[in-house]
Amino acid sequence: MAGTEIERKWLVEHAPAAALAAPSEPIRQGYLTIADDGGETRIRRLGERFKLTVKSGGGLVRAEHEVELTEAQFNALWPATEGARLEKRRHRIEGPGEVVIELDVYEGALQGLLVAEVEFADADAAGAFVAPDWFGREVTEDRAYKNQRLALGPPLPAPTSA
Repeated sequence: MAGTEIERKWLVEHAPAAALAAPSEPIRQGYLTIADDGGETRIRRLGERFKLTVKSGGGLVRAEHEVELTEAQFNALWPATEGARLEKRRHRIEGPGEVVIELDVYEGALQGLLVAEVEFADADAAGAFVAPDWFGREVTEDRAYKNQRLALGPPLPAPTSA
C-alpha cells in the first residue's frame, strides 16, 4: 500500500497502568537498508502478519510504501537484517479527538524505553494535537529515536552542559 505517513513521537517516562493494560501485539522488525537521508527498507512481524515497508525522508511527513509478505518470505529476508533489529510490544490506546496512541514498550537492549506515537490524517491535525499529560519530551525530529537508529543500538545519552 502506498501513501504518506504523518506521525509525531514522544518519550514516555511513566505510562499509566491503563495504557500498559491496553490490547497489544509483539513486533519484531529488522532493517535491510538505512539511508543517510532517513529513508529505509524494513521487514516487520506484527503478531502473525508480515510486511515489507519502504519509507523515504524523515521527520513529520514521510512517503511510505508497504506490501504484505508471507511468513516464508519474512524468514528468508530476516538473516539480512542482522545487526539492525529491534523488538517491542505495541499497545493501542484510544486517544483524544479520535486518534489512536501507539505505546511502544521496547525489549532486549532497549528495555525500559517507552515511546508514544500518533499518526494523523494531515499535517494540520498533527499540529493541532495536544499530547496527554503522561507524554514526555517530543522526539519527532530527533533522529536518535527513529526506529531505524534504535535498531542499531540504544540511543545516545542526551548531551550535558559543561
